[in-house]
Parts: sequence; structure tokens; C-alpha cells
Amino acid sequence: MRRDLHDDPGSGSLSLPGVMAGRGFLAIIDVTVKRGLDVLAAAALLVLLALPIALIVVLIRIDSPGPGFYRCRRIGFRGREFKMLKFRKMHDDAEGPALTTKGDARFTRLGRFLANSKLDEVPQLWNVVKGQMSLVGPRPEDPSFVEEWADAYDTILEVRPGVTGLSQIAFAKESEILDPEDSVGHYLTSILPQKVRMDQLYARRRSLLMDGRILAWTVAAVLLRRSVAVHRETGRLNVRRRRESFEPVGSMQPAVVRQPVEGP
Repeated sequence: MRRDLHDDPGSGSLSLPGVMAGRGFLAIIDVTVKRGLDVLAAAALLVLLALPIALIVVLIRIDSPGPGFYRCRRIGFRGREFKMLKFRKMHDDAEGPALTTKGDARFTRLGRFLANSKLDEVPQLWNVVKGQMSLVGPRPEDPSFVEEWADAYDTILEVRPGVTGLSQIAFAKESEILDPEDSVGHYLTSILPQKVRMDQLYARRRSLLMDGRILAWTVAAVLLRRSVAVHRETGRLNVRRRRESFEPVGSMQPAVVRQPVEGP
């Protein structure tokens, strides 16, 4: 089932996701509480971080000509397209693949630090306040990638995408894994299939307790710089104790597409 990618976001909607529709009244409470916590937490963080955000914007503009923010086209809740906000980490006239790799020449000096520290994701708190994203959820993807996996995304798009989530934690060092010679092809055949499985798992099993665990492990991954492993079948998280290879999952092998946008 393909969805309309051009609907308005409808930020105030609290409609029950299809994957939870059979769970009754408790599911309605769960979705409502999750949305309320998202708004309160994101708004509070934006207020607390207002000065650091303003400082980063100034430093970005000093470091290289161009705006302080970058708006990426992404597909969100129920297939609605929205603009995901990030700090700009590339030169304003940068072109190339839709993904970034280790040592990407398109990064500015400050942009490389923002990407490595994940600070470039902070402006997405505004998307959370607007109702386009949640603090925890599947990673929102570029429309071209979603189009390649339209059937698989039917379940994923029934929940709001998240600033963090199972696939975001599992592939926190994605740029170090991607093949610099064919980043998009490698992403579509080896990494995205695994992300799809984890995001489908989250959409089917999500709960406030799971969200709390994901947020806690996000702190471990981002602030404590721990490498976190995600069990592909259960969603269980723990510290990665050995290097894991990232092989294609199943037989899902979509065609390669390229698009000149700043990387996720």
C-alpha cells in the first residue's frame, strides 16, 4: 500500500496508529501520554538549549557562508512529507550522494564536529514540538529511499519518526561503515534492510517502557560514546562487545538511487 507523500503534517493529530488499533483504550492512553511527554520534554529542552543553539548557528555562519540550519525532505507519520531540521554541517553549495561517509570532503570544519557529536540533530526538537516527529521512533528517511521500500514502510509509517530509536542507535557510526566508493548502493543493499526490520519491530512493539530504555541507551551511545548493539529480533539493547558485520537482511535488494542532499 503506497501513501500520499504530499499531505499536510497535521501536527495536532493524535489518531491511533494502525499497529495499535486493536489494543483498545489503553493504547489510546499510551499514544496520548507519549505525545504529551514529547511536547513537554522537547519544549523544555529548546528553552534550556536556546543560547547554545543560537551560539552554534552563529559559529556555523562564521565557519562557512550560508544558513545556520538545513531542512531535509523526509517522510513521516502516515506518509506525510515534512522538512526535518538540522544544523548545517556541509558547505552551502555541496552536492553529491544523499549519505555521508568518514572523511567526507563536503563537511565544514565545524560541521564535522557537529556530525560526530550528533549535535546536528538537536534542531529536530522543533519537529517534535510541531508534531512531525517524536523523541523516540523510526528514523525518518528520504522520499527516494522510502519509495524503494514502499511496502515495508506501511507498518513503520504508522508511528511518528523519532530523533532517536533502535536503528539510530544500532547505526550511530553509519558514516564509518558505508562504502565511500558507493555509499548509496551499500546503504540500500546492506544497511537499510536492517534498519527497516528494526523500525518495523519498534512500530509493532513500542511502549512507553521501551521508549524509556531507548532514551537511556541513547545517552550511553551519544554522551558516554558507548557502542550499543540492538538485537534484531527482540529489540534488546546492550553494550556491543565485539565488532559486528552488517550484512544484507533477507532478499530485499532495491535499485540504487542517488540524490544530491545533505546526509542524515
